[in-house]
Amino acid sequence: MMEKVARGRPAFSPIRDNLVELLFFVGKGYGYELYKKYIQVFHKTTMRSIYYHLNKGVELGIFKIDKVENIPGDYSWGEGVRRVVFALDEKAEPKKDTRVLKRLKEISK
Repeated sequence: MMEKVARGRPAFSPIRDNLVELLFFVGKGYGYELYKKYIQVFHKTTMRSIYYHLNKGVELGIFKIDKVENIPGDYSWGEGVRRVVFALDEKAEPKKDTRVLKRLKEISK
């Protein structure tokens, strides 16, 4: 009998794992804020990739949506912005890498 081979992209992602580490030390954060910290702590990536991995992590149970804020303002696209705040969920397995914490402390000075 033939075994079923998993199709599609694997659930593993180094970017998502790095976001788990980042959220472990930060606690909560919205997409753009996490993007800014990510590129300072790890390496260059796109904002689009960060949002993709945050949303995929919600689907996988790694991240959860803590709250959704509507921030009023005068923007080129309209009168406000929707800010989605993410936090770790129960399936997240942070490695608790102290190098991430050290780098976060360096950039917050």
